[in-house]
Amino acid sequence: MRRVFTDFHVHSCLSPCGDDSMTPAMAAGLLKLAGYDVAALTDHNAVGNCPAFFRACESYGLTPLAGMELTTAEDIHLVCLLRTLPEAEAFGRAVDAHRIRIRNRPQFFGHQYQMDAEDNIVWEDPDLLPNATDLPLEDAYALACELGAVCYPAHVDREANGILAILGDLPDRPVFRHAEFREPEHRAEYCRRYPRLQGLRPLFGSDAHRPDAICDAQFSIEIAGTGDVASAVMEALKSNG
Repeated sequence: MRRVFTDFHVHSCLSPCGDDSMTPAMAAGLLKLAGYDVAALTDHNAVGNCPAFFRACESYGLTPLAGMELTTAEDIHLVCLLRTLPEAEAFGRAVDAHRIRIRNRPQFFGHQYQMDAEDNIVWEDPDLLPNATDLPLEDAYALACELGAVCYPAHVDREANGILAILGDLPDRPVFRHAEFREPEHRAEYCRRYPRLQGLRPLFGSDAHRPDAICDAQFSIEIAGTGDVASAVMEALKSNG
């Protein structure tokens, strides 16, 4: 067994709330410099910058995961992690069919840039990405699992788009295995207030939207073996341990 430092919740300039300087290559380079071993790019309801992120991670010696921060019909944010780009692309197409199309206004919400591996803008999504899809929570979770993702509620210790703030507690279904916290020190208090959290494995994501929000690596998970790191991470997340 070995431990790897992870950040499973990072945004790029494809998210309108992400800084335009937060290109996939910039994110990968800063994560590597901060001491991470594994990182996931999780833009809002989209995976379009994952290919460029994978290329940059390969150059920097960082293990990438593909991901998405999916917004349910209830306006709850879920982190969805996938091992490969083909899996991510299939998941992206599936979620795209459930997006509610509202024209983005970059002057208010920010640009939504899709980049190539050389940090060139190749496309800008014209429709606002972070707004709610038409997928209820259970359906969103089922779709993610069906397509091979690890899926869990994002930033449960945050009011905006947090599952606890919106529903008042963890629901009976779906049955999550993990919960993400923005701040590790919040976990004990939240577990006291919401006892159902006690049975969930805590994960900590930076939710970085800007270069200066990527901090030195602190959170790690234990994985098995000496083989493919990304596969071992996914296996660890899907295990019951």
